[in-house]
Amino acid sequence: MQALNKKLIQSGFWVTVALGMGLAVLGCKKSSESQEVQTAGLAIVESTSARAGLLKEAQNSISVSRETAITRAVRRVSNSVVGINVLSIREYRRSIFDIDPFFRGFFPFEPYRKAVKSLGSGFIIDKEGHVLTNEHVVSNAVEITVTLTDGTQHEADLIGSDYISDIALLKIRDPKNLKAVTFGNSDDLLIGEWVIALGNPFGLFDISSKPIVTVGVVSAVDQDFGRMQHRVYKDMIQTDAAINQGNSGGPLVNALGEVIGMNTFIYSGDGGGSIGVGFAIPSKRILSIVTELKKYGKVDRSFTTGIEVDDLSPLVARYLGLRSTKGAIITNIARGSTAQRAGLRVGDVILEIDGKRIANKHDIFEIIEDLDVRSGDVLEFTIYRDGKIFKIPVKLEKINR
Repeated sequence: MQALNKKLIQSGFWVTVALGMGLAVLGCKKSSESQEVQTAGLAIVESTSARAGLLKEAQNSISVSRETAITRAVRRVSNSVVGINVLSIREYRRSIFDIDPFFRGFFPFEPYRKAVKSLGSGFIIDKEGHVLTNEHVVSNAVEITVTLTDGTQHEADLIGSDYISDIALLKIRDPKNLKAVTFGNSDDLLIGEWVIALGNPFGLFDISSKPIVTVGVVSAVDQDFGRMQHRVYKDMIQTDAAINQGNSGGPLVNALGEVIGMNTFIYSGDGGGSIGVGFAIPSKRILSIVTELKKYGKVDRSFTTGIEVDDLSPLVARYLGLRSTKGAIITNIARGSTAQRAGLRVGDVILEIDGKRIANKHDIFEIIEDLDVRSGDVLEFTIYRDGKIFKIPVKLEKINR
């Protein structure tokens, strides 16, 4: 009996303990739930009372994090970029025998003209309404329309152009409230620094009246291509910022929003589109050309040295005692010309001009017809004569027409 009572007492003790623990657990759970409700209630109260402040702080933080040198540069220059639409007349030749090349030698081609629409980009350089673009954008134009970022369209006149440098100067009729670009120093570029190409690729500018932006870096500088279709592209800036059809004539700007080049052409491989190899005319060249275009409407390259040259054949080179055929031999000198007065002679072999080596006669034409050469300039000729090397300065004489 005592043993049974003892067991009952022990059982009652554990039941009491169990009940106490259960109540404690329930109390904790209830307390926890109350805390969650209370906490949630406080959060709701806090977000309601401080929502405006929190949102403003968040927006400011996001805005600051999104604002970069690139976005600031784009904002600075965007309103100076324009879309250019051109109507030009081009002449074509055709024959009823075009299908078979055999007959082309017997029958003349009949010329015909056709109106062609094209587009490009440009940028405003002053408040008077002058706009720069590529010459190939407005070549043979009979009608030029400039679209500003406010959506308005304006007729423009061609003030002057230079085929060789591929630069053209336009002027908007009745200009109002125009924003001009700021030029940077293209001689001060760093390989790898950020650059931004802006323009009107594929006519997209006409849809939104805003320039399209692509970003890249300066891939290389001082890229020389010599003569390409009678144009001279030298000291070009290479960039991987995408430049597509219609971007020609648009500005290439640095991270400060300064124009350091004019987008001009791309290397597209076999695909025909941008593969990240684009080229821009440096701002230093643009500024030197635009000054003449504003003043004269053209770049005057009407000068002569008075010499005629030819390539060196192996036989002539051996006869003269030269070990190489690199160079160009003078075959004729005009009487009374600057070349004759300078002391050049027929039979002299030109090895260098202004320190640039001459491989053949075409090199001479490229140097003498260089972008930066003008009437009155003096070029230093390094010539080979009778086994000796001479340096002779030759002045370029203006051609009177």
